[in-house]
Amino acid sequence: MKILVVGGTGLIGKDVSKKLTEAGHEVIIGSPSNGIDVVSGEGLAEALEGTDVVIDLSNSASPDDQTALNFFRAAGENLAASEKKAGVKHHLVLSIVGTDRATYIGYLQAKKEQEDNVKNSGIPYTIIRSTQFHEHMATLIAVQGNETEVNISTVDYQPIAAADVVNFVVQLSLEEPKNGTVEIAGPERALMTEFVQKYIQDRGESKVLVSDDNNKYMFYEIPKDLLVPLGEFRSGLITFSDWLKSN
Repeated sequence: MKILVVGGTGLIGKDVSKKLTEAGHEVIIGSPSNGIDVVSGEGLAEALEGTDVVIDLSNSASPDDQTALNFFRAAGENLAASEKKAGVKHHLVLSIVGTDRATYIGYLQAKKEQEDNVKNSGIPYTIIRSTQFHEHMATLIAVQGNETEVNISTVDYQPIAAADVVNFVVQLSLEEPKNGTVEIAGPERALMTEFVQKYIQDRGESKVLVSDDNNKYMFYEIPKDLLVPLGEFRSGLITFSDWLKSN
């Protein structure tokens, strides 16, 4: 099977591409460095010739509202048009749990538009909505902290290891299109403060965790349950403690 992995050089994309190649599939890495640019459309037509599945793991250069919106809008339109011409049989896109519950946040609004573009394209599709990655913890602490402390709200949290995300993407990309949304999350749910405290202690950091009930994440006010699935979801296997031991 020929598969185009857009964003195939990123955290998830590189391992997805590797696993699919090892399984015997013909994998095309969709990245500007490989001559394929989903925003300008450069190289798309050639890359999609004979392609069965497109896995979209692309991301904007910045989470800034307009930057993200411009990126996902252009990428989505170019991919849909080119995939229709090429007769692509399955388009899978990786999105975020809670995307449709906080569209006042510009980045989530952009991701929601990306999802809607896929749904309305006429191409068989699968949307995977994932919770935050374990690997995102260092960024969370850097953004919400300083040299001595980190401010974390007691929102619900259920992070997932990138390795589990990779496995779900590979598995679902090879199955029949769901023409719907599949949510994935880690095996443990607790308050975000508990995960952050465990990370700080494990890494031996001197930062003090300052807990509050402001329900803020990356400076945005959010519903307390925005970052966790509300209904059915597929659970990853790697616990946060096991991930800490291996990273």
